[in-house]
Amino acid sequence: MSKYGSFPGSRPQRLRTSPVMRRMVAETRLHPADFILPAFVREGVSEPVPIAAMPGVVQHTRDSLKKAAAEAVAAGVSGIMLFGVPEESKKDALGTPGTDPDGILQVALRDVRAEVGDELLVMSDVCLDETIDHGHCGVLDSEGRVDNDATLERYAEMAQVQADAGAHVVGPSGMMDGQIGVIRDALDQIGREDVAILAYTAKYASAFYGPFREAVGSSLKGDRKTYQQDPANARESLRELALDLEEGADMVMVKPAGPYLDILARVADAVDVPVAAYQISGEYSMIEAAAEKGWIDRERAILETLTGIKRAGAQNILTYWAVEAARMLNDGRQ
Repeated sequence: MSKYGSFPGSRPQRLRTSPVMRRMVAETRLHPADFILPAFVREGVSEPVPIAAMPGVVQHTRDSLKKAAAEAVAAGVSGIMLFGVPEESKKDALGTPGTDPDGILQVALRDVRAEVGDELLVMSDVCLDETIDHGHCGVLDSEGRVDNDATLERYAEMAQVQADAGAHVVGPSGMMDGQIGVIRDALDQIGREDVAILAYTAKYASAFYGPFREAVGSSLKGDRKTYQQDPANARESLRELALDLEEGADMVMVKPAGPYLDILARVADAVDVPVAAYQISGEYSMIEAAAEKGWIDRERAILETLTGIKRAGAQNILTYWAVEAARMLNDGRQ
């Protein structure tokens, strides 16, 4: 045997020898346009309100929200997803602030469109949980259960007022059966065929939503396991996907992102429409908490998780780090 025979001929490490080599052969690349910024706007506050469970994230005033939207445009972010937080006294059993043209979300939509026009895709959450007094995603029947079909009527009206207020995209997040078809019909009936629907296709009943409940001032008692998906199920997500596409979804989404990368990959492999994933509040807060304790490198962890989500198949990522991550990429920190 040759004295060289014991050494490998193939050395994958040759493609990792320097930053420029690694950049050249990278299979997955993040770009600021991949990102959508979720943002909260709270009625009746004069200063942004920090969210204790989500360090660095706030409930915006109308003015600070406009500033955040302008910063997203400057960073190259593609969209902003708005969640409205009405005054507690205005919540009721029907979620009336959600369909009031002067409700906080509709006012915020008009504000942001006036600020950024068409430079940023302005998206809005179609769900009742922020505006309803019991905190569920729909209206309740006489036995205290979420009434799917009665809720669809509320969603249809919500989508119409949000479109009228300036939403480019509506995001029905309540996981009611038939919500995409009803909302598509409602939008078309008022001549808003141009407004797109981002379907929350696979939205799981996750433990990682906890910080979000603080962010939207949720009044929820109990859980949402009867209408959000069971974390144990994968094939079920493909059934939900088929229904959403049949009903007219323009884009589809998996939520949460990190714990469901396998679902994201299956969805991305199955469709020819854009696929998004939502890196939710608990995913954000875990990294922020670990970084605050010095246990992990914060910036590397942010970019690594975002890269993993994109590698699994997400074309767009909703992340609370959208603007910060875009700035990192603009500075060459990938």
